[in-house]
Formats: sequence, structure tokens, C-alpha cells
Amino acid sequence: MASELTPEYIAMLRRLDGRQKLRTAFAIYWSARALKAAGLRSQFPSWSEEQVQQKVTEIFLHATT
Repeated sequence: MASELTPEYIAMLRRLDGRQKLRTAFAIYWSARALKAAGLRSQFPSWSEEQVQQKVTEIFLHATT
């Protein structure tokens, strides 16, 4: 990711207003959840959608940086 933080990209982020930044953060969050769910479905094909979503919730609830 650090290699993608070009001066142009940073300047674009700085131009966003608070609402746009929040909208972008939410989009990234929900995209990450969707990707994690897809990975879990691939890894555990026998799981129901409810099991997948419960595991995604658990993973994101206990995630740390």
C-alpha cells in the first residue's frame, strides 16, 4: 500500500471533505467484509450464509491493527 501513496493520491485525499472521507472509509470497510466473506465461502463451502456472516462479524469484531 505504501508504494501506492503517490503525491497525487495524497493530494486527492486531502481535497475530500469530511463526508466524502467517511463515505470512502465505509466503502473500504464493507468491501473488506465482502472479500473476507468470499474467502470464507471458498475455504468452507459447506457453511451456510449465516455461518459465513457470523464468522465475518466475529473476525471484524476482534480485529486489531
